[in-house]
Amino acid sequence: MQAIAGTQIKRQSSEKFSRASCVRWNIKPLHSHIQTLARELKVAPIVAQVLINRGITDARCGCSFLQPKLNELIAPELMPGSCDAAARIAKAIAARQKITVYGDYDADGITGVSIIWHLIKILGGDVDFYIPHRIDEGYGLNDQAVKSIAKAGTNLLITVDCGITAVDSVALAKSLGMDVIITDHHCPAEQLPKDCIIVHPVINPAYPNQDSSGSMVAFKLAWALANKFSGGQRLNSELRKFMLDATSLAAVGTIADIMDLRGENRILTSFGLTGLAESKLCGIMALIESAGLSGKGLDSFDIGFRLAPVLNAAGRMGHARLAVELLTSQSASHCTRIAEYLKQQNELRRRHERKIFKHACEMIHQKGLHHPDNKTIVLSCSEWHIGVIGIVASRIVDKFARPTIVINNSEVLAQGSGRSVEGFCLLDAIKSCSNHLHHFGGHAMAAGITIKTENIEAFAKDFESYTRENLKDHHFSSAIEIEAETNLEQFNHDSVKQLQMLGPFGQGNPRPIFATKGLRLISPPRRVGAKNDHLQIAVTDNTASLRCIGFGMGKYEKKLLECDCFSLAYEPDINHFNGNSSVQLVLNDIQFE
Repeated sequence: MQAIAGTQIKRQSSEKFSRASCVRWNIKPLHSHIQTLARELKVAPIVAQVLINRGITDARCGCSFLQPKLNELIAPELMPGSCDAAARIAKAIAARQKITVYGDYDADGITGVSIIWHLIKILGGDVDFYIPHRIDEGYGLNDQAVKSIAKAGTNLLITVDCGITAVDSVALAKSLGMDVIITDHHCPAEQLPKDCIIVHPVINPAYPNQDSSGSMVAFKLAWALANKFSGGQRLNSELRKFMLDATSLAAVGTIADIMDLRGENRILTSFGLTGLAESKLCGIMALIESAGLSGKGLDSFDIGFRLAPVLNAAGRMGHARLAVELLTSQSASHCTRIAEYLKQQNELRRRHERKIFKHACEMIHQKGLHHPDNKTIVLSCSEWHIGVIGIVASRIVDKFARPTIVINNSEVLAQGSGRSVEGFCLLDAIKSCSNHLHHFGGHAMAAGITIKTENIEAFAKDFESYTRENLKDHHFSSAIEIEAETNLEQFNHDSVKQLQMLGPFGQGNPRPIFATKGLRLISPPRRVGAKNDHLQIAVTDNTASLRCIGFGMGKYEKKLLECDCFSLAYEPDINHFNGNSSVQLVLNDIQFE
């Protein structure tokens, strides 16, 4: 087990590294000008291949990608609505008007609320925050909350990561004497909320980063507000320090919300991840400590699978207000207590998730929804925890490769969460069936619905029909996108370290996976790990020999011994052990010849 310690071992929890050998390999062709780009950038050819696969074909863009600069972020004043919103917030601060920041209950909303709350507090404003309860109130603005906030004396209501479709609730807020600023990134409906300021990237189609997260939008508004208070001068040390902390909060939200990690999002997350480990915010330090990540460099995996789930657990299993308290409190001891509690809540969430996923898979097979003729999966059960159904939907998509909606139908008005497959807009599909729905919202890859229980069957039927007509050329099996087929001699310390410079990895910029065919064992395979379920092998293709680790692949031990040659899909990585480091391949799949 010690021999596979290091950065690789943590990845097994993502459940993306124990694929079946029937998975399709989509291998990208080698590009003709790899050598030219590699020479201009002074990088290994395999790095140039990956850059070209990302649409980066010239040295200038390549340098920008490999060495992102904070001053390349889009000016905050270019974010549609940000200047008007900053002016209204400044007026509220000057007049000592009460401000309430209202955010979504996921990590994107939680971090976005924290950014705006912190800055208004630094600027001397009277500010509070409100997070709706996932189960009792549901997503977005709701009338009861608006009435409660107005009754508490709020003059200015600012939404984060929600509100763009809340036409009636915004009108109610206005009638109760509150001004409203909407900051959101979800798809707008045909009718926008009236008599309010809207800060949203798609309001102006020319805005360069249409893929901004809710926390990125909040970050841009906070930055515009800081600039306004600085009168066009350089930010003072307190504001400058906080805005650097804010990049870390926005990076967490951006990665957690699975935004495209190219362009501006890449710049933000690159700097945010660097600053995260050095942040002096009590809540961030407590969160990192509770995850056992103190003193370590953090990457997108740590955010997506270690930190964000703990923040999300607050809203999934209880109330997300606690997560905002964690990120806004000045008390180290209070933050430590919250972080430990949220860690426990996340463990509870994981137990619920495993139980529901197992039950859902049984239902899929019982109903025959895994049959190739079925293009979608819609499941409902009264016993499934509402806070976990979105995660279960994601796991079902990973396993069955179909647009999926998972519903809790314990009430007359059921709540559902959906996830999609790459290239299919889930929100458009749901809109086509909206006559069956009470409410819906989301974006291309993820959405939420509320529906009367009696309408679920009819909705599922229409959802299937729409998908049959619009999901073209989709293979209902898992696939691995492979950067190139290459030989093992391409991978040495320098080239693998250069590949790591392509991070942060995530949506739009996945970890590079390569393939090599015609491999042979140079020593017997070993089963390793606490449960003996991982596979350790050493292979050669006559150009080089490398060690490999396959998480969850112990079952292939005997088959490897029985065959002469095989092919591997893998991620090259650096393994650190006993003060030494060596190149190691982390396996994604094995194909036998």
